[in-house]
Amino acid sequence: MKLVLIFLLSSIGGVLSGDHFHSFAAGFGIAAISVGTAYWLAFRSTRYPQLALLLLLMGMMAKLSVTIVGVMWGLKAEVINSPFVFSLSYLFFSIVVSYGYFKLRECQMSTAGKRVVINTQQEEKDESNNKTPKDLSQLSTN
Repeated sequence: MKLVLIFLLSSIGGVLSGDHFHSFAAGFGIAAISVGTAYWLAFRSTRYPQLALLLLLMGMMAKLSVTIVGVMWGLKAEVINSPFVFSLSYLFFSIVVSYGYFKLRECQMSTAGKRVVINTQQEEKDESNNKTPKDLSQLSTN
């Protein structure tokens, strides 16, 4: 239901900004790239938990940098001809793309959790099948 609502709102926004579709598309593209960059940097797995804050700050700075460079490029190339449409598009799609990345992360974490449970159960099963009685090993003749 949420995906249908997101698709519907995106389509309505695209139709309503028909005269300024380039600004709408630039907002979508810059939002997707900036949120993707921030997500990729901020949620890296590391052996050192002390780096978590540093990675979050790097993700925030990367998002800000990509946004600034994207807006500068859009204005220079005259792609953004309506700042209002661009800003609404950027806001909406940054929320939508963030939601999408967090749902992706949730699915990846649940899949990894299931994999760990299955591997643990398989290892326990293998260990129980490979047990030899201790009493029989002492009775064997050499």
